[in-house]
Amino acid sequence: MMALIENFDILGVHVAVTNLQFTCQLIEQWIRERRKTYICISPVSTIVDCQGDAEYRKIINNAGMATPDGMPLVWIGRLRGKKNIRRTYGPELLLTFCQLSQANGYRHYFYGGDPQTNSQLIERLKNCLPGIRIVGNFAPPFIGVGELEQDDVLRRINDAQPDVLWVGLGSPKQDYWMHHHRDKLNVPVMVGVGAAFDFIAGTKPQAPVWMRRSGLEWFFRLCCEPHRLWKRYLIGNTKFIVYLIRDMFKRTTVSYD
Repeated sequence: MMALIENFDILGVHVAVTNLQFTCQLIEQWIRERRKTYICISPVSTIVDCQGDAEYRKIINNAGMATPDGMPLVWIGRLRGKKNIRRTYGPELLLTFCQLSQANGYRHYFYGGDPQTNSQLIERLKNCLPGIRIVGNFAPPFIGVGELEQDDVLRRINDAQPDVLWVGLGSPKQDYWMHHHRDKLNVPVMVGVGAAFDFIAGTKPQAPVWMRRSGLEWFFRLCCEPHRLWKRYLIGNTKFIVYLIRDMFKRTTVSYD
């Protein structure tokens, strides 16, 4: 029986009411059906980026699922009565699904990261999960947002016949990549997991669990990479709050009319 995905709207973006267990069940279902789809792991920055980019918003809304990767999205969902929503975070989803897939023999391919990160990721997964079936990995050279991959790389992925293609390019790049290559790849499920490759490989520090659960991971990452992430978190988070307030007033005005 096909599982039904419930979504709720945040500033025009469809966010799934989901959790780790339900998302893993869906991935398994899509593998059995050989369904060609992709999952966007969507933090606050994704919602903000969608406000000024209609194409990007369409890419996220056309995904098989856009998971709430960010406690503010979870809090908004709970305020709207979505009791089953939980943060569905790239690194946790990758590790959880890889762990359960050992018993089912699902085939994994890892695309993204730099050569060192990609290599260390594969090594750590094999050490932690001896039953995992990794059928390939590739660390691409720099690729721009919306840039198409070379045919020989796509052919290499298809020849490996993975059940899940994990894409670690960071958002929005990975979301564009999955959308643009969806029809060219025979893999049933693609999942864009952002910095998961770096965290699991150990090439970047991961925030403590208490910070992740309390919505403070952004502050930890900002302190670790201020030059790269200050715009995303300081400007982006401020925009998110402004957009939410503006949307709230708009909804209130409409209700009075």
